[in-house]
Amino acid sequence: MDRAPTDDAPDWLAPDALAGIVDLFGWLTPTELRRAVDELAFKRRETVEPSTVAAVVDDAVDAYVLVSAPSAAIDEGTVPLDDEHPLLTVGPVAFPTLPDGATDLPHILDVDSRTVIREALADAVLDRLSEEAVAAITADDATRLETLADVTYDLEAWAAVDVGRVRDRIVAELDDS
Repeated sequence: MDRAPTDDAPDWLAPDALAGIVDLFGWLTPTELRRAVDELAFKRRETVEPSTVAAVVDDAVDAYVLVSAPSAAIDEGTVPLDDEHPLLTVGPVAFPTLPDGATDLPHILDVDSRTVIREALADAVLDRLSEEAVAAITADDATRLETLADVTYDLEAWAAVDVGRVRDRIVAELDDS
């Protein structure tokens, strides 16, 4: 599927705005997030292409503004999880902001507040960060390593995890390049 560049996204659909929407609920499925965006666009008498929303969500996940929540991090017994449609929650790099009109979304979508188990989520994010650091080192991708180094500081401030080993490895690799 072709993705629209995020430059096509309206200003109110920035990654931190997506984080603000998700933060209203605790976590959302990608389908629920898309419905929320559609509702906000409707209120503005705008349309947003699904490919644009997908691109903004992908960028937000890539930047750790949004993160995929594993089943161990979701305090809901009957939530279907799969690798293709992970649940999304606010990540360590996010500065959630609410777009105008977003406070009505819980009523419009008829979705209750949901709980995320922060410790399990933090462990999953640390695992992802470690895997991405190895991949960036293998690919000799200094730009990605710089981004991941910044994420290590945000992750430690966001959750009680020790990211020192991963950060030391990233910094050592950057110093060698």
